[in-house]
Amino acid sequence: MKKLHIILLLLFFGTNITVHSQKFVWKSGLHSFFDNNEFAGSEVQISQTMAGVHVVPQIGLSFNDKHLAFVGVDVMHEFGSDKAIGYYDPIAYYQYDGKPFTFYMGAFPRKPLLNHYPRMFFNDSIQNYRPMMNGLFWEYCSEKDDYINVWLDWTGRQTTNVNEAFFMGWSGRYNRGIFYGQHLGYMYHFASKMNPEVPEGLHDNGLVLTSIGIDFSSKTNFEKLEINAGWSVALERDRSLGDWHVQQGLLSEINVEYKGLGLFNTLYLGNRQQLFYGNHGNKLYWGDRMYQLKQYNRTDLYVCFFKTDVVDVKLTCSFHFAESNVFNSQSLYARFNLDNLQRKKYKPYEYIWSNWF
Repeated sequence: MKKLHIILLLLFFGTNITVHSQKFVWKSGLHSFFDNNEFAGSEVQISQTMAGVHVVPQIGLSFNDKHLAFVGVDVMHEFGSDKAIGYYDPIAYYQYDGKPFTFYMGAFPRKPLLNHYPRMFFNDSIQNYRPMMNGLFWEYCSEKDDYINVWLDWTGRQTTNVNEAFFMGWSGRYNRGIFYGQHLGYMYHFASKMNPEVPEGLHDNGLVLTSIGIDFSSKTNFEKLEINAGWSVALERDRSLGDWHVQQGLLSEINVEYKGLGLFNTLYLGNRQQLFYGNHGNKLYWGDRMYQLKQYNRTDLYVCFFKTDVVDVKLTCSFHFAESNVFNSQSLYARFNLDNLQRKKYKPYEYIWSNWF
């Protein structure tokens, strides 16, 4: 009987510890966007306006503050549409957050994980219309913010209407004082539909960028003061044709930001990319269509009206120097995010514009 009492006590305390090590967690986000593009006369880009709002509720459980599981939905309404819900994506994923390692598996938001990729890889509209990753993401990040990651994003399950498609990607950065080197890349597998009426060639679409840069941000009063330059290599082939095509080019970026006012400039000089765009369009290429040109310069002038862990409101006016012309675009993004994760410490609300008065 005494042994039975001891066993029961151990079971009670063990169960009690297990229950108390778990907790209910939640996230809530509202992301609104307005993106207007004026490209009249361009041979590669079109004029269009994209606008809408995402509502992103998530609930889940946390175990020992390292293991988390979330379920939710990303619901998007397009401005001007007669449909209350234009698109929706389910959210369901496991997350391990035990520094220096981070791991995601399931259907999870794309933006915080792949936001560092240039528009050559992923156009801005991807965040608006394909906000979720379906697959996995693993990253190692040191105390000096050196990192390396690998990821898989399954973007198309083969059916009679959908091409089988997935990304395999990776990136890394090594910091040495104000200097750094970085490498980014992916391979995109784009196969045919199931039982296609017209035979479709399987496409392999790879893109890598290796660059070196200087970051003076930590040595000055600027929020951002950075310049980098690198070499990109795109590998493409249609297996039905057999030959590989190699496109190379120089990509340079400059980013300067002071008290919420910023400039971000991107220059590309090299071979034309996206060779098979006429066959498959945006299904095959997720990057900016302007990289189909040999020369392209984009200058973003932006204002961060609010910039905190909770609220982020940013207005950008962009000038595109290409095809012996100057095109323009404007975008306004407003993001509001809250959660009850204790590891996240919210900064006080800061009205960036007030710093100038």
